[in-house]
Amino acid sequence: MKNLLKFYLLAFILLSDFVAFAQPGDDDGGGGLEGGDPEPAPINSKLILLAITGILFVMYTFRKNKKQA
Repeated sequence: MKNLLKFYLLAFILLSDFVAFAQPGDDDGGGGLEGGDPEPAPINSKLILLAITGILFVMYTFRKNKKQA
């Protein structure tokens, strides 16, 4: 019974995310940026820095766990 309750709670939390962040649709049927939406933000400006930080974090974690074993 507890496992079923945990499953329902997890499913509710995961599925409510879609509803909570849903945006209302346009009734005019048109898409794109003509509806007054802002320009999309670029995500590639700091991508190399993010990749280097991730690699350094993995190396740090690997070395830390290797010393403990």
